[in-house]
Amino acid sequence: MADGLLAMTDAHLPEGGPPPKLLDRVRTAVRLRHYSRRTEKAYVDWIRRYILFHQKKHPSTMGATEIVAFLSWLAVDRRVSASTQNQALSAVLFLYKQVLGLDIGPIEHVPRARMPDKLPVVLSREEIGQLMKLVDGTMWLIVALLYGTGVRLEECLELRVKDLDFDRHQIVVRRGKRQKDRVTMLPAGVKERLAAHLLTVKRQHERDLSRGEGRVVLPFALDRKYPGAPTEWGWQFVFPASRICRDPKWGPPSRFHLHESVVQKAVTKAVRRAGLTKPASCHSLRSASSHCS
Repeated sequence: MADGLLAMTDAHLPEGGPPPKLLDRVRTAVRLRHYSRRTEKAYVDWIRRYILFHQKKHPSTMGATEIVAFLSWLAVDRRVSASTQNQALSAVLFLYKQVLGLDIGPIEHVPRARMPDKLPVVLSREEIGQLMKLVDGTMWLIVALLYGTGVRLEECLELRVKDLDFDRHQIVVRRGKRQKDRVTMLPAGVKERLAAHLLTVKRQHERDLSRGEGRVVLPFALDRKYPGAPTEWGWQFVFPASRICRDPKWGPPSRFHLHESVVQKAVTKAVRRAGLTKPASCHSLRSASSHCS
């Protein structure tokens, strides 16, 4: 069963108390390096699949040969894309190097999945206008920011109130690609609606505070350095989730940002209602922004 997989540990862990489960050690190692939650989930999933593929043998008893067999199976039998195969390899190498501390040597003779040459789906101004008419409220703001600024969906949803500068017409994107900050413009066409949206979010935050909640998760364990910051208005997400997360693995009850799937489903629905034949997505809005600029 998968429960046995979760309970596996390597032999050289320090004694005293029950040792952490292997996948919990993976999660800890990922978080120590400040990787995204998406990366954490992907790495844990691939490592679990790697172990299950080899009939739940402990990774410390395996090496390059088993890794090649797993990657070959993905490419030949599962016919995954090159990017998916590379992600699986990165996850397994992370396990050996960063969690188990083992040197498995070079990985050779792996059948590589071919990466097809794909052109991005680009929407015209007219098509963007059709979509904008079919979304409203928070979704309209998010779609407008994706198109007007070219930010990625994850970057947009992770915006904090303090990242918006209405006076300078700027948005600061924190920890974007390659973990770098950058500045982009705040489109004039969204400022009024965005300001009204923030008033609604602030009222919600004040209600949370009155109930003894109102926390938000901070990056890089800043809540330990600044204990009062998680409840400060400036640190709140611009697009908060509708419900407070009470999962203890993420700490005290906190309000996260909207999940990406909520926006993706809304955009997909708008594309269908607009009758567009292009397989447009949230990423298509970024592509449209760069082509129309």
